[in-house]
Amino acid sequence: MPAVTLIEAVNMALAHEMEQDKDVVALGEDVGVNGGVFRATDGLQERFGADRVIDTPLAESMIAGVSIGMASQGMKPVAEIQFMGFIFPAADQIICHMARMRHRTRGRLTLPMVMRAPFGGGIHAPEHHSESTEALFAHIPGLKVVIPSNPSRAYGLMLAAIRDPDPVIFLEPKRVYRIVKHEVEDNGEEYPLGCSFVDREGTDITLISWGAMLHETNQAADQLAKEGISAEVIDVATVSPLDIDTILESVAKTGRALIVQEAPKAGSLGSEIAAEIAEKGVFNLLAPIGRVSGYDTVMPYYRLEKQYMPTVDRVLEEARRIMEYK
Repeated sequence: MPAVTLIEAVNMALAHEMEQDKDVVALGEDVGVNGGVFRATDGLQERFGADRVIDTPLAESMIAGVSIGMASQGMKPVAEIQFMGFIFPAADQIICHMARMRHRTRGRLTLPMVMRAPFGGGIHAPEHHSESTEALFAHIPGLKVVIPSNPSRAYGLMLAAIRDPDPVIFLEPKRVYRIVKHEVEDNGEEYPLGCSFVDREGTDITLISWGAMLHETNQAADQLAKEGISAEVIDVATVSPLDIDTILESVAKTGRALIVQEAPKAGSLGSEIAAEIAEKGVFNLLAPIGRVSGYDTVMPYYRLEKQYMPTVDRVLEEARRIMEYK
């Protein structure tokens, strides 16, 4: 069983589904000859041909529109947007058409399609390359929004996303593309969409996160354990539809909740999770809900990037503050 990185796991899942299902195609800027800007589609054009791994012009609205047309006619396109910051020219197609097709046609048409995009900071990228705007798409009914945190989940969730009959926005935390390896068997076993994962069990406080921030969150949990604090860590994984039940079960056990996200604080997914806990689990809380986020400002250029992104120390500081409530 090979040990692979997150980006290699994405490639592995794409190759598996393209091998099993001739209707699966990949398209996007530089996905063919160059294998993608991060090499997620490396080698796929040579293996499956240029008619199934398609290099497109630099035109995100066109990529989305063509993918919608393909999916409406029975194909299963997996489209790449090079960086999430470039997805906004495609927003009209995504929001007005991709998300609404099943509703608009009363179920006569579905769109089995995936739109992939690297997202988040941490790689010293220029402007428009480091956004964490998952809440924008989580807010749109008709879209599933998935964010893997490690290679094994990237493989299983990508398989599920391609097989799903409805459109999936698949956001890949590029900061962890190559920093960790997991043994992943290429066996075609998917992970369920719409489910959170319990990364580690604990009894004193629930730490809730997704994507790249799971790594800082788990590091904080390791340090808290040395201080005698047992932290349960939840990987949200599918941010829409949100599996709030797993989160509420954990909070009922620990009595404390801390949400960790890279995105700005205001109007965020973290805000939604906090509201759900307050609405449905308030009587289980022993302390106010905590949030550690990026700041409500534009992601700075790379020299200030580390000052913007949440750190292990910030997570520890907030967790210790919450634990002061008895």
